[in-house]
Amino acid sequence: MGVLPESEPQPEIAGQKLGFDARVPNNGYRWWYLDAFSDDGKAALTIIVFIGSVFSPYYFSARRRSKGNPENFCSVNAILYGPDRRRWALTERGAGDLQRGQDRIVIGPSRVDQKDESRFVFQINEMCNPWPSRIKGQIELSVPALGQKSFALDPGGLHRWWPAAPAGRVTVTMQRPDISWEGAAYLDCNAGVVPLEQTFRNWHWQRSAAEAGEGHIHYDATLLNGDRRFLSLGYGPDMSCSELSNPGEDTAMVATPLWRAQRRCRTVTGQARVKQTLEESPFYARSVVELDTGLGPRKVMHESLHLDRFTRPWMQMMLPVRMPRRPLHRP
Repeated sequence: MGVLPESEPQPEIAGQKLGFDARVPNNGYRWWYLDAFSDDGKAALTIIVFIGSVFSPYYFSARRRSKGNPENFCSVNAILYGPDRRRWALTERGAGDLQRGQDRIVIGPSRVDQKDESRFVFQINEMCNPWPSRIKGQIELSVPALGQKSFALDPGGLHRWWPAAPAGRVTVTMQRPDISWEGAAYLDCNAGVVPLEQTFRNWHWQRSAAEAGEGHIHYDATLLNGDRRFLSLGYGPDMSCSELSNPGEDTAMVATPLWRAQRRCRTVTGQARVKQTLEESPFYARSVVELDTGLGPRKVMHESLHLDRFTRPWMQMMLPVRMPRRPLHRP
């Protein structure tokens, strides 16, 4: 993809609201990410709500044609892990299927509502693919507070990350499948004024499950010029974050089983064990890792993203199989 015009930095994204109505510039993006583990350890979930879906082959192609209006490339990625099997949904929709305001965002048949400063309701109604089955139900998230600071992920500040609520609680009530559970949750938000692949070659991210109201979060990003940028934070019961004086060792983990993608993490012992690979594609992996963060042994949610693989033509040809584009809106 050709180099896009130079952009102004991404403005601050933290606040008392999640910014569902925030402006997203052409070729940019904004997403809200929720993950959670059930208290009994038998289930987990991930929900990502995108405006300007960063992994969309359709948005990637539109940007190349100078038609990168992010509101025309929106999606809800809903994934349930267990207790019986994994269910995965990601359908892209256009601007006619997007509604958003200060306290809500609606994409197709799914929506998120911010009820107050500490309570959020995710109403999910998505079709799994490539084997059709439905994910339908409600996830209610409660958090102690919203953190009031976001962090630049690159030297130019074109991409910002907001650990909005590193520790929260979810109540999951699904009709399809018929499951319910409660557990510990994490909420954050990312926003950028240019595509990820214009700035980064890859990144590795991890967040430790909160215990006693505190935990650690790490970003390890490699820029296109090969420079590496580390961001290591500790958070407390009030959801405030500060940089760690001892972030631990940069540690290589076992590569992903099928596509042999590199995974790296931060640990004080230099050792980490991949307990489960939840997601694996040629350019992306989500894993559950056990390691010592400096607060004792912890279960960690871990992500590896390889944008140098994402941009390859063969990858762009494969993606529509897992990410169909379907309009819900009818004029």
